[in-house]
Amino acid sequence: MSVLLAFGCAVLFATGTWMLLQRRLSRILIGVGLMGHGANILLLTSGGEGGESPIIGTAPAADFSDPLPQALALTSIVITFGVTAFLLALGYRSWKITHDDVVEDDVEDRFIASRWSSDQIVEESREAEREQAADEDRL
Repeated sequence: MSVLLAFGCAVLFATGTWMLLQRRLSRILIGVGLMGHGANILLLTSGGEGGESPIIGTAPAADFSDPLPQALALTSIVITFGVTAFLLALGYRSWKITHDDVVEDDVEDRFIASRWSSDQIVEESREAEREQAADEDRL
């Protein structure tokens, strides 16, 4: 049973990650939800089999269930809810302004990409000069 839950968790994380890499806020929102569900399954599966309620006097201490995975799952639910609400607000604002939910490239992202490509061209020319100098030294 735990192998099936682990596989389901992996599928949720993989699909959620793929959705997070999309450019539409609606898909990003679905990806966050899928990853949140995957985290909840992972946390509850890590808790092991259920046990008795951890109340002193109701059962031996060895039979108690571990409350930590349950507390972490509740924390995960709250965090996922907060991120979902934030993304819904971003999506609503984007829809009101542009009538679309596509995340556009930032000006800084374009600047960094152009700087990276120019740095790559300079590095390639330096490498070609080094190879040419090495060939001349061999002759």
